[in-house]
Amino acid sequence: MAYDVAVIPGDGIGQEVVPAAIQVVDRAADLHGFRVSWGHYPWGCDHYLETGTMMPEDGLEQLAKHQAVFFGAVGRPDIPDHVSLWGLLIPMRRGFHQFVNLRPCRTLPGSTGPLRVTDSEPIDLVVVRENVEGEYSEIGGRIYSGTADETAVQESVFTRRGVERILRYAFELAQSRRGDLVAATKSNGIVHTMPFWDQVCREVAEEYADVSWRLMHVDALAAALVMQPQRFDVVVGSNLFGDVLSEIGAAVTGSIGTAPSANIDPTREHPSLFEPIHGSAPDIAGSGVANPVGQIWSAVLMLEHLGEAAAAHSVMAALEEVVANPDLRTRDLGGACSTQEVADAVTAAVKAS
Repeated sequence: MAYDVAVIPGDGIGQEVVPAAIQVVDRAADLHGFRVSWGHYPWGCDHYLETGTMMPEDGLEQLAKHQAVFFGAVGRPDIPDHVSLWGLLIPMRRGFHQFVNLRPCRTLPGSTGPLRVTDSEPIDLVVVRENVEGEYSEIGGRIYSGTADETAVQESVFTRRGVERILRYAFELAQSRRGDLVAATKSNGIVHTMPFWDQVCREVAEEYADVSWRLMHVDALAAALVMQPQRFDVVVGSNLFGDVLSEIGAAVTGSIGTAPSANIDPTREHPSLFEPIHGSAPDIAGSGVANPVGQIWSAVLMLEHLGEAAAAHSVMAALEEVVANPDLRTRDLGGACSTQEVADAVTAAVKAS
């Protein structure tokens, strides 16, 4: 079996952690009897400075021929974030209808976060974020720019179709896990979109009698994720709420450098995209100290999506084995290893079964 995957390292540490993860995937492919053909695309902020665009006009058409997109990071200090993000990552998410953003937050063996976590009660939750509408719409604008009356308007967009499908995905995920779901809301303060979200959530929940669920105001939920993250299984939220809550989840499990994500089109009509959530980290880019765990874990999600469950399991087991060893950690986890040293250790630890 052969898979065709587009590779966009992007900016900053993406240039370092993506090759590291590819090395691990290639080792797993060799051991499990399949092959990955990597199509490399040098798009990102350097491309923007050279051409005025983050990717070519036909970029989505080029990527559409692949089965998945393996992405590093986007952004650099001399280019506004709304230019870099909306010129590359957001068009892929929306153009390929990747309406699910899946972000596992789990304590890895031997990792120490800012909270007291025991082996008998580890953190193991998944944030399901609506990925193509909500608060991150393109509807709005400014008037009277540069004057005392300057006004900015940003519209939130919540469609019944969009809310129903992300909730169904989250409820079905909860069915496959521990059967518990929390939906983030703020209907006590946001008077139109959030009561609508709550209403649709109640309607969809009637289809999943085997899932225990509840609504929580996002501010209380954020506090609970810090104070008692072990009590959560599946958390579902709108584009903005899911984004913020998943960052909290990554922080309490030890390091944002270990956190993966998947941007999924569940219909499989379009390629899905897999990326860590750590961003381009320009402060450490080029120094060789970036943590590749988030990128490698994103590769695990990609292998699962491609149907290579055994390979995904072997890479995750190797990743956990390496992170458990204090001598094989990058500095964000309290170690002194380089990006490449961690990648080499994970590669060596991948087993055939």
